[in-house]
Amino acid sequence: MNDKIGCKILQKLFLLAGLLLSGCAAKAPPSAQYVRVEVPVQVPCRAPEVAVPPWAASGLRKTDSLEVKVRALMAERRQRIGYEKLLEAATAACR
Repeated sequence: MNDKIGCKILQKLFLLAGLLLSGCAAKAPPSAQYVRVEVPVQVPCRAPEVAVPPWAASGLRKTDSLEVKVRALMAERRQRIGYEKLLEAATAACR
């Protein structure tokens, strides 16, 4: 009698497993969906290269007068300020 009960239970389990597996097989395969995702990407900066000017004080000699040295240093200061503005403009172009 136990064999008949065990056999019926096994039959029902196999039937249930078959139904479950056939339910999975009956589903249509999922279709591919394309999603557009916008992600910021770093781009190398294409700013123009700033040339270093020939500095006014680079040609000074020890024997030059104090007036010549001061004028050259004042001119170089104005050159440096202009050069820094060009560098700042080039880096601002990359932002």
